[in-house]
Amino acid sequence: MSDKPRVFVSRVIPDAGLDRLREHCDVEVWPKPTPPRRDTLLDKVRGCHGLVTMLSDKIDENVLHTAGDGLKVVANYAVGYNNIDVAACRKHGVAVGNTPDVLTDATADVAALLMLAAARCFTPAAASVRDGGWKTWAPMDHLGVELVGKTVGVVGLGRIGRAFAERCRGGWGMNVLYTANSPKPDADRDLGARRVELDELLAESDFVSLHCPLTEETKRLIDAPALAKMKPTAVLVNTARGEVIDQDALHAALKENVIFSAGLDVTTPEPLPTDSPLLDLPNCVVLPHIGSATRHARGGMAIMAAENVLAGLAGRPLPHPVG
Repeated sequence: MSDKPRVFVSRVIPDAGLDRLREHCDVEVWPKPTPPRRDTLLDKVRGCHGLVTMLSDKIDENVLHTAGDGLKVVANYAVGYNNIDVAACRKHGVAVGNTPDVLTDATADVAALLMLAAARCFTPAAASVRDGGWKTWAPMDHLGVELVGKTVGVVGLGRIGRAFAERCRGGWGMNVLYTANSPKPDADRDLGARRVELDELLAESDFVSLHCPLTEETKRLIDAPALAKMKPTAVLVNTARGEVIDQDALHAALKENVIFSAGLDVTTPEPLPTDSPLLDLPNCVVLPHIGSATRHARGGMAIMAAENVLAGLAGRPLPHPVG
C-alpha cells in the first residue's frame, strides 16, 4: 500500500494540476462527467488526506467526519465556495482553498457575451436560421437594444465585476453604477463609477449584471419586487450563482415583458431541466455554466487547486486560502 497521502479529485481536471498531485500523492479521480452521488462521495473521501472538490460537492460535517482525522485540506476548483462549510472545516483543522483571479477575464467575457446576446435577440435570431424562419431581410425582425452610452449596474464589484465593468466602460462608453460592501475609490476614479444602493441601481440601469457571492443575504436577491423596479427595456445578466435570482419570478417578468431580456450562465438547479419554462422564452439566453471555460483559465485553476492541496498536506499556509 502506498505511503503517499491519499487525495480524491471529484472530477477530471486538466493534467497541469493532476500531474503535480500525482508526483507527491496517491490520487484517485472520479472519471465520470457527472458528480459522484452523495453516498459515493462519502465512500471516496474515507481515509483521504486531501480533496479537490467542485461546486456540486457539498462538503459538510458529515463528509469531514467520514474522511477522518487525516483530512488536512479541501481545495475547491472554483472561486466560490458556498458548497463548503468553512466553519466546520476550521473546527476540524482542515484548510480550505479556492482558485481566484485566473478565471476573472474568462468569466467577465462571458458576462459581456450574454449581455450582447440578450440585448440583440440572439436566441430567436439564431433559431430562425435553423428552423427556416429567416425568409428575407425584415425591417421589424429581432429588434434589440444598443449598448453605447447606456448605464450598466454591477451588483458586486469584486474582481470579475470590476473586469466586466471595465469592458462596458472601455468598449461602449457605458456609465457604471455598482453595489459593494465598501466604497471602491479606484473604480470611481478609473471608470467614473458610482456606488449606489441596489434599488437605485435597478431603477437607473439599462443593463444589470450579477457578480455577488451566494450568501443568505444574496439568495433570491433578484425577486419579483426587484425585477419590477427595473426598466422594461432592461437586460439582466447572471454569471454569479443561480440562487441569486428567483427563477419563477424571472420567468414571469420575461414572459410579461417586465424586463426586456436575460442572459444566464448559472441556474438552479444545474443542469437546468430541459422542460424548464425559461428555455421556451425567446428573450432568455441560457448557457451551461461556461464562465471559466477556456484552456488558460481551467488549466490555471487546476494548478492552483494542486498548489493548495500540496501546501495543506505539508502543513504550510495555502497559497490561495478562502476567508
